[in-house]
Amino acid sequence: MKTGITAINEKVKKESVFVGELISEIKKIIVGQDELIDRILIALLANGHILVEGVPGLAKTLSIKTLAACISTGFGRIQFTPDLLPADILGTLVYNPKEGSFYAKKGPIFSNIILADEINRAPAKVQSALLEAMEERQVTIADETYPLDELFLVMATQNPIEQEGTYPLPEAQVDRFMLKVKITYPTIDQEQQILRRMAFTAKDNSVKKVVDPDDILRVRSVVDEVYLDDKIEKYILDIVFATRYPERYNLLELTSLIEHGASPRASIYLIVAAKAYAFIKGRGYVTPQDVKSIGLDVLRHRIIPSYEAEAEEKNSDDIIKLIFDEIPVP
Repeated sequence: MKTGITAINEKVKKESVFVGELISEIKKIIVGQDELIDRILIALLANGHILVEGVPGLAKTLSIKTLAACISTGFGRIQFTPDLLPADILGTLVYNPKEGSFYAKKGPIFSNIILADEINRAPAKVQSALLEAMEERQVTIADETYPLDELFLVMATQNPIEQEGTYPLPEAQVDRFMLKVKITYPTIDQEQQILRRMAFTAKDNSVKKVVDPDDILRVRSVVDEVYLDDKIEKYILDIVFATRYPERYNLLELTSLIEHGASPRASIYLIVAAKAYAFIKGRGYVTPQDVKSIGLDVLRHRIIPSYEAEAEEKNSDDIIKLIFDEIPVP
């Protein structure tokens, strides 16, 4: 077994070289936001989607647009508004008077990397259309079904400070995002760098291509090969089951704080995301710290706090941190 682990470790070290180059190229444009960049790469390598929550002006759009340029792939931005229709995202049938027939005009969802900006601005029908495309990886227009590209990533954003005129995503639909990331303001040193780099009327946001889309698809199979010990697998299961049955893990104080625990998607995504995290760190094996590092982002939107938790001003992050503190690390 050690020989096998050594082999995959060497393979990952070789295959993950581009990650450092990719991050360096992105950071020519983006200052700070290291965690956001890591999480976008994890979602990309693990074939998942990401929900980002943060106030305006924190380089969410610029980050994902820069990544798309660095891998030379299609990029589409959809600004969600209350008057948006599902057809505005998916596409619709258009009549061609010259031919006397209808043809399918595909919407902006038919790209590789999609920014769904302020997703909670659009009504439920539009949100569900996007989320269905994310889950099924295909779109039906009239009676024809069109597959989406194999390299397909949606990054949706939410503004946490403005809730008037918004349509919160239902918990069951938020579950379709692999990760939910919360980002905050830069430090004063980082903001000084931002000023020196961006405070000009003419800005150069050009980056060079670092890797091809085909290379991303190829290394996904390498991510799948990253070694996960049975003890780490049991650790992940204990974490997820502690959100459902805290009394089994002597976490009696959480019994009244959790309305609903994490779904089976949490277990799946914890494993896949931890493997992708290990890959971008250049390792061919998952450690408990990998699980902890990515755990908040995988779990925070999958645990529904109770009214008692809200009364005690406890959120899902507080609950997850307590579980991580109490579940024995292998």
